[in-house]
Amino acid sequence: MSLSIRNQLPGTVTAVTSGGVMATVKVRLDGGQDITAAITLEAVGELGLAEGSAVRILVKSTEISLATAAVEGLSIRNRLPGTVDHVATGGAMASVKVTVPGGELTAAITKDAVTDLGLSAGSSVVALIKSTEISLAAV
Repeated sequence: MSLSIRNQLPGTVTAVTSGGVMATVKVRLDGGQDITAAITLEAVGELGLAEGSAVRILVKSTEISLATAAVEGLSIRNRLPGTVDHVATGGAMASVKVTVPGGELTAAITKDAVTDLGLSAGSSVVALIKSTEISLAAV
């Protein structure tokens, strides 16, 4: 299956915590980072997810925010440090490619945000992703 979601990083499930309808799934990415995804219990069952399952995390580029330093006091659990590899700007929006351990992420942010943050190739950033915006694919 081909997908338009370009942000796909491989990892292994380290824990599944079930709730009434939703579950949190902790994933250790191949680059060593820990990610939390909030998905339905139905999806956990359909994908057969358990500790040790191989997965790919999937996240749309519009769901990735960037910060130029570590952020405290924020509910977003997924924070991946990286380095800007390339910035492509259009009239209103920009595509920012970020190299993280084990792969690459693309963030779609406004052109004004790129300017305000002073982003360019080589800039250090932290990619921020809400757990509810991460999808999982069993591999």
